[in-house]
Amino acid sequence: MYYVKAPAKINLTLDVLHKRPDGYHEVEMIMTTVDLADRIGLEIREDGAIHILSVDRFVPNDHRNLAYQAAKILKEMYHVKLGVSIKIEKNIPVAAGLAGGSSDAAATLRGLNTVWNLGLTLDELAQIGTKIGSDVAFCVYGGTALATGRGEKIQELPSPANCWVILAKPTLGVSTADIYGNLKINDIMHPNTKQMVQAIKAKDFDLMCASVGNVLEEVTLKLYPEVAVLKDQMQKFGADAVLMSGSGPTVFGLVNQESRVQRVYNGLRGFCDEVYAVRLIGDRDTLA
Repeated sequence: MYYVKAPAKINLTLDVLHKRPDGYHEVEMIMTTVDLADRIGLEIREDGAIHILSVDRFVPNDHRNLAYQAAKILKEMYHVKLGVSIKIEKNIPVAAGLAGGSSDAAATLRGLNTVWNLGLTLDELAQIGTKIGSDVAFCVYGGTALATGRGEKIQELPSPANCWVILAKPTLGVSTADIYGNLKINDIMHPNTKQMVQAIKAKDFDLMCASVGNVLEEVTLKLYPEVAVLKDQMQKFGADAVLMSGSGPTVFGLVNQESRVQRVYNGLRGFCDEVYAVRLIGDRDTLA
């Protein structure tokens, strides 16, 4: 069994610029990886079949699974006769705004490139990833990046200032399509993406905290008040910056002082079951 790491991502910024003729939204967002990861195990099959193995009842084991789609696309594009069993060990919450499914697909692409001896570059794998989902290209690279277009155009950034990240996911699922469908483009307050890029390059934690912003947050908070409660509590418990990731419902807090991490973590455990205290990774070289 060949294992690949599939880390979660958070959005430090998420901006929507306009709706495109193809029906997608033009986005501009800064994403970075955190030290919460699924583990993907790949085992070659001689019968040519693709099998998904997972004990998580929320993870589909058929063509709906993005890791399955990743294997199928590679197999068809490069006429691979071999098959694969894909074991998905879930640690990232499902449908949480943390790109768990996209990261699983990206890890499958990277791993199969090795076990099937395809010899593809990361750029080539990221390009294939765009056929699967908007976040897959970013997840192929990992690290920290400015993503534009539908999210598939990736510009690498250095890792941000090191800090702790508290993640809290309420027990509800959010439909990304519903959130985008309720977004009023003309009314949104755009985050300062350029300032966030400056903060990251300067490793300026305070400026990074001052620059976080997500235009989808207002929509999700209105539709799901429990997310607003969670955000409010995280701020009260002392996180330095608090934001919703992606279309939600996961809320994350950036915390600079280790002494405060436990307080924020313990406080949030009273409000939801899925709380994680992890490090911000933000570096491409940690995917091995």
